[in-house]
Amino acid sequence: MVSEKPNSPLAGRPPVFAICCWALALMAFSQLLVAGLALATKFEESREVRTVIKEVPKLVAVRVPAAVAEQSRSSPVVSHPPLEPPVASLPPPTPVTVPQVGDPRSERMVREARQARVAGDMGLAIVKLEEALSQSPDDPSVHYELGLVHEQMGVFDTAASHFEKVFQMGVSGAGSLYALAAGKLRDGFEQPDAMLGKLSLNRVRIFKDTKNEAGERVVLTIPVQKAPGQEIDVAEIAVSVTFFNRTSKGEIVQLEDKSWVTEQWVTLPFDWVGDEESLRMTYAIPPQDGQTEHLFGGRSYYGQVVSLLYKGEILDVQAWPRDLAAKLPRSPAAASGDPLLPEFQDSLPPGFDPNLPLLPPLPIK
Repeated sequence: MVSEKPNSPLAGRPPVFAICCWALALMAFSQLLVAGLALATKFEESREVRTVIKEVPKLVAVRVPAAVAEQSRSSPVVSHPPLEPPVASLPPPTPVTVPQVGDPRSERMVREARQARVAGDMGLAIVKLEEALSQSPDDPSVHYELGLVHEQMGVFDTAASHFEKVFQMGVSGAGSLYALAAGKLRDGFEQPDAMLGKLSLNRVRIFKDTKNEAGERVVLTIPVQKAPGQEIDVAEIAVSVTFFNRTSKGEIVQLEDKSWVTEQWVTLPFDWVGDEESLRMTYAIPPQDGQTEHLFGGRSYYGQVVSLLYKGEILDVQAWPRDLAAKLPRSPAAASGDPLLPEFQDSLPPGFDPNLPLLPPLPIK
């Protein structure tokens, strides 16, 4: 056995190297032990049987109410194709109208001639239209009105020549008059007295508004009736009413101031329900001051003569009182048959406002 010498440098010191080796060995052993335990645990887990719970959706039938089901069948969902980009649309076509008379003087002559034709004064209408024709020889309105006047006068050859000129102008020149002229040439001309017995006056109803504070006022309801199935040109119908007053001296005088009379068709446009349309005419006599009444006498409503015209020809006349019939000329055709006596009313017509006789009643909300 060899013993360290007392003078050796390692003498009296602990074995540091041996301790370090033992520590390293212990750490290695512990790591091996941990790795072994991990492998053993993983192996045991791989041998376990796992149960996986998975939720599967279940279809549940729901009963739909009958009303909802019916609505679904009546309003099916329709798949629409994808929307295309907007395209600029064309403007709506311009309606065809009667062209305006180019010359203002000719336009006034045509308007006055039309008024004279409806009133039955064919001579005045011809004079007005001849003057308009000299100013505007190629105007369609002038030629068409000349055709209407000659048609009512029975000069059918001259009427056809004027309608032919309008027809030759076409739609571009004559507007809506082209179709009217074509209809005249196609269908021929109807005699004015052909409407006798097919268009007439029904019983005129008279209401005297005694409660009016602005003077005496009388409201007439004039029914115009036509035979069933008859085609009527509404523009050719005219109702003329001539009022008469009684003065305080007992004289019966014809009304001259047309501003005292206002009129309105009760229903527009005409639909001829029941083959009848009614014209409402209001006649108001303004109050007079004492001096005027002393000089000219007082005035009060006496009666009227109602005449129905078609294409300028008188078809029917009603006069009240009946002696007024002798004060106006009437056609022989209108004299046939027993005259109808008017019906006097004690209440205003339905929907009639005494303060606004020409305005329709406002709906009550």
